[in-house]
Amino acid sequence: MNKKIFRLTLGALLLSLCFPAEAQHAKKIPRIGLLSGGGPSPMLPTIEAFRQGLRELGYVEGKNIQVEYRWAEGKDDRYPILAAELVGLAVDVIFTQGTTATLAAKQATNTIPIVVGGGGDLVGEGLVASLARPGGNVTGFTNIDPDLSAQRLRLLRETFPKISRVAVLYHGGPGGDQDELRETMTAAKSMGVQIQALHVLEPDQFQRAYAAMTRL
Repeated sequence: MNKKIFRLTLGALLLSLCFPAEAQHAKKIPRIGLLSGGGPSPMLPTIEAFRQGLRELGYVEGKNIQVEYRWAEGKDDRYPILAAELVGLAVDVIFTQGTTATLAAKQATNTIPIVVGGGGDLVGEGLVASLARPGGNVTGFTNIDPDLSAQRLRLLRETFPKISRVAVLYHGGPGGDQDELRETMTAAKSMGVQIQALHVLEPDQFQRAYAAMTRL
């Protein structure tokens, strides 16, 4: 996760800590619950960036803010247990990484604010009503936004007005990006742009896809 995303996420986290006011008065140090699918060691660079972002906003872990870490370590069945632990600790906000973690947190509470550091189709999974107006207690960032896919193509066309064909790499597997591809192709049709869609399911298929771009 890049620094800009972290700052925006931290902003959402800290805004969530302001509500409700009564709870804030009852606690000397606000507490963030962090729920991740990884483990402590592999996630060290990400966590350090998280802590650095907090420090830049004037929050020092263990001094004026506390973070409760919970790691699923690649085991999906641990998410509900860990989410319940965070709810039991009465954390002020839960920061999740990934759709599975967010689903578990949402099932565990509908009152504690949940901020998503990066998830899949939050609307499709029923976690938010819409990206513009999430509703409920979930907000944050999604990796999937079909509307933005069409806008990216429009910006590309504005930058290169003579462009007539665009190659698009898509995953297409579980949790893939079929909606984004569909919106891109719909926008391309209205612009008179031809889309060359290349299915890439595994990392070792990228070279084949790149080679195909030069032939078609």
